[in-house]
Amino acid sequence: MKDDEKQDPLHETVGVNPDSTLFEDLESGILRVTSVGASVEGSIGRLLSAWRHALIGRPIATAQELNQRLSKVQALPILASDNMSSSAYATEQIVRVLAIAGAGALSLTLPITFALVGVLAIVVLSYSQITRAYPAGGGSYAAARENLGVVPGLVAAASVLVDYVLTVAVSVAAGVEALTSVAPQLFGYRVVLAILIITVLVIGNLRGVRESGTLFSAPTYIYVLSLLGLLAYGLYRFMSGTLPTFVPPPGWTPEVTTSLSFLLILRAFSSGAVALTGVEAVADGIRVLKPPETRNANIILFWMAGLFGMLFLGVSFLASHVGLVPDPTEQETLISQLARLLVGGGWFHLLIQVATALILFLAANTAFVGFPRLSSILARDRFFPNQFLLLGDRLALSTGIITVGILAGLFVVMFGGSVAALIPLYTIGVFVAFTLSQAGMVRHWRRVKGKGWHVRMLLNGLGMVVTGFVALEAVTVKFSHGAWIVFILIPLIVLLMLAIRRHYVHLAHELRLRRLPSLERVTQPHMVFVPVEDLNRPVIDALAYALRLSTEVRAVHVTYDVASAERLRKRWEEWTKDIVLIVIEAPYRHWTSALLSYLDSVSKQNPNVLLTVVIPEFIPRHWWEHLLHSQGAMRLKLALLSRQNVVVVDVPYRLKM
Repeated sequence: MKDDEKQDPLHETVGVNPDSTLFEDLESGILRVTSVGASVEGSIGRLLSAWRHALIGRPIATAQELNQRLSKVQALPILASDNMSSSAYATEQIVRVLAIAGAGALSLTLPITFALVGVLAIVVLSYSQITRAYPAGGGSYAAARENLGVVPGLVAAASVLVDYVLTVAVSVAAGVEALTSVAPQLFGYRVVLAILIITVLVIGNLRGVRESGTLFSAPTYIYVLSLLGLLAYGLYRFMSGTLPTFVPPPGWTPEVTTSLSFLLILRAFSSGAVALTGVEAVADGIRVLKPPETRNANIILFWMAGLFGMLFLGVSFLASHVGLVPDPTEQETLISQLARLLVGGGWFHLLIQVATALILFLAANTAFVGFPRLSSILARDRFFPNQFLLLGDRLALSTGIITVGILAGLFVVMFGGSVAALIPLYTIGVFVAFTLSQAGMVRHWRRVKGKGWHVRMLLNGLGMVVTGFVALEAVTVKFSHGAWIVFILIPLIVLLMLAIRRHYVHLAHELRLRRLPSLERVTQPHMVFVPVEDLNRPVIDALAYALRLSTEVRAVHVTYDVASAERLRKRWEEWTKDIVLIVIEAPYRHWTSALLSYLDSVSKQNPNVLLTVVIPEFIPRHWWEHLLHSQGAMRLKLALLSRQNVVVVDVPYRLKM
């Protein structure tokens, strides 16, 4: 070390050895934090930390990520509950459409159900190819982007993201509807109930994938077992010839408003297509599964399809044979009517309704896994903000979880919590994504080939044709019933993602180092300015710090009160002659603008001089005391950050009382 550097106080040795109770010294220059939240100070900081830990639990180390993954039994309710829960309302949506053509049209309920189960089988087989080809996750987005291009990939991603939001809105609204079937007095509060349930789901998912899986697994299995039990009993009564016939209450019999037509059948098919949602979540959520991830994901896909197929077909079969008619007021669900007709209004009916409500609420949980995972993949590719990549305290993708909760809540409020109003918006996005992903996989197999590629390509080609037909049919039927909103949202989201990408590309270009420069002391001319409101302790501390930075220090006082400024000037001259005080009169009272104009003028006159603004700021002891002050220092800092050739330094003075 040179002699002049030894005399430089900046090169003096200072204590840098960390507290061994807070840090682990791994090797030279590498430390690991061992204590959580040890540096939290202040009553408000400690209070917020305590509340956060109470709500979502204490932080989990990143190294524990693999231990937080889910087994197949845990993951099935989390990733497949959306699809399986559709059995609670898919049949009802088909019947609601067919009923407007008269009771005779209801006989088509079962054939439409068989057709939808067949489409689901094709989609599941096709997606099993995607999970093998893209084991890192991404589903439709990954398949479409790699094989069809950036824009098709983003269209697929935007479509799935919209569908995830609608999954939460529709599932929670349907769950509330199931509750109001046994407690009609709650019907007027369905929006409030839906918002409360979404909030609970957000908090549950912020606690981490493993804990949310533990919390939400039991209700899904209770629903499956109880509904299978009801369907088995109904099938027994059908085979024994004791199956009752449904007699609708007065006013329930739908008025025949149209004749049965091919278009009406297509509309019923598209309404029932809500049953096909949820498949994408398995492809997006591969990374939440224990190894081997791809194999486990495909097992879950087939389990999901098998269970859902039995439930959907069973409900449609019994509903058709007993002649169920949907409640026109939406206060009682078709499942509730079926249970009441078969077993009466006793404890088993209540169990069915509570289990149905719970799985519908938890169906929304599928989106709380899929949306954050897909948005993190988009953020990795620079199409989403970086915040969506960050893991929270519990290794959950907190930004994505909170975002999907807020957006779903907005949809619930906008549509009054009505399932019938939300359904037309649903499924279109997911079928657009299905079609693009299958088209991408066809091109994928043509490009990479490999063993059995012809069969795989044909399977994905069949999936592309079938899902493309369903997407086109859903668009044709639902467009005038509200689906046009989706066709506005998807292009807007794609444009937003492209704009985000452009920003990150430009930022990377601006920040990239072509070569690593040598670090040398720079002797650029330097001027320091200190905004002064009055002569007080924070200002004195800021001036003392400024003098350590440069000999060119100027104090600047902006005022609209000339008399007060004159008193400050006289007091200043009595105190020091070493620092010049510049007084700027601002008759319009815009003191921030006046100060910025002055700095801009100085910078323009001295383009090669670096300007540093040292801002004195006092920090209240209690959080609520911030509300008693104008926060002028904060506003000035924000305004200065956009200025070229200006450095901002904050010198805080912490109040002791």
